Amino acid sequence: MNRRRSWLYVPATRPELVPKAVATGTDAIVVDLEDSVPPAARPGARSTVADLARTEFGAPLYVRINSVEDDGLADLRALAGSRISGIRLPKCADPGAVAEVGQLLAELVPEAELHLIVESAAGMERLGELLTAHPAVAGIGLGEADLAADLRCDTELLDWCANRLLIAARSAGKPVVQSVYSDLSDSDGLRTTTETGKARGYLGRSCIHPMQVSIVNAVHTPSAAEVDSAREVIRAVTEAERSGTATVVMPNGQFADRAMVRAARRVLAHEPAKASGDVDS
Repeated sequence: MNRRRSWLYVPATRPELVPKAVATGTDAIVVDLEDSVPPAARPGARSTVADLARTEFGAPLYVRINSVEDDGLADLRALAGSRISGIRLPKCADPGAVAEVGQLLAELVPEAELHLIVESAAGMERLGELLTAHPAVAGIGLGEADLAADLRCDTELLDWCANRLLIAARSAGKPVVQSVYSDLSDSDGLRTTTETGKARGYLGRSCIHPMQVSIVNAVHTPSAAEVDSAREVIRAVTEAERSGTATVVMPNGQFADRAMVRAARRVLAHEPAKASGDVDS
């Protein structure tokens, strides 16, 4: 399972920005055919994205297509035989539509992943079905702005939705990517909310501007202290098991067990040299 710390959006109408996006150090590029492309410009944008998707840029390339109800299948067909790593499907609420997209994606780009974006109350009510609608489904996230508009809610209810999504995704064995932070002038807010998201269980975050990438990457890269602590947990528990000791107490007084070892291994898999590789979510 590919784990990305940062996912940087690039408008499909601005292909010249893709090499610049790669230079930011983002773990993935998401070329956007949805919000950033007016309906009248979609045919030309599809052609542009098809060309991009056959080019090697040095970073995984994903495409956010439109929803099935809004001509998303035409977007997907334009990517046939391309080198994309996956697609993002917005406004997911119907498991049947997800299955249809998953099947077509498997036929057109067999190795590509399908990432879902939930943006409505209807989607929240069917999370389990959406996550298991097709084997190509490899991750999920919220479209918080659209979800807030649909629910007519405040931050508290959005937090509940995020927690509900995380539980459903963990149950299905899929990673969750945090939604974008829209205030480009507030780097402190970006860092704080990304740290909160990491603590909740998000494995990365979407970005809408190049300057956000370094902050998101830094938050989702374990510190040297975290790496050292993880190694010590694994060492202590492994030695205890070899000696037949049932209880392991770390120098800080904390008990260590196999669950902590699993968490420690995830930390080590995400350390700087490995942070954009394949890991256990």
